[in-house]
Amino acid sequence: MDEGQYYPRLVGPSHAAGGTTVLELRGELDILAVSVLSDRLDEITGTQGVDLVVDVRAVTFIDCAGLSLLSRARYRTRQRGGRLRLAGVSGGGSVARLLRMTGLADSFDVASDEAGAEDEAGPAGSAGPAGSAGLTDAAGTAVA
Repeated sequence: MDEGQYYPRLVGPSHAAGGTTVLELRGELDILAVSVLSDRLDEITGTQGVDLVVDVRAVTFIDCAGLSLLSRARYRTRQRGGRLRLAGVSGGGSVARLLRMTGLADSFDVASDEAGAEDEAGPAGSAGPAGSAGLTDAAGTAVA
């Protein structure tokens, strides 16, 4: 199996106008992906008053470990006076499905598709502004 396909791609964070941090996740968000992403996401959510949009449009699979990662990020952000929104859940997909099945759909703030992370960070798949290259390797594999 190609390692670049198994591990999720992490595109971002990019900083849009107004201080919003946009983080795009791609691929499978499972226990192995969480082990790769958790330290980096903790670093981002450890900032006081962070305004974070996590774009999950391109997440193809999520399990309880991935849901735990998102829940932890939401908790850490709120504890520090910040805000976490999910983009890409209003149109359906694996993350939206799991949130509905677990009864957590109303626990997360949702960024509207019109004003979602794609508009704030540029087209899906773009790396955003300079400074985000250190988060993925040349194959697009997430690095912590």
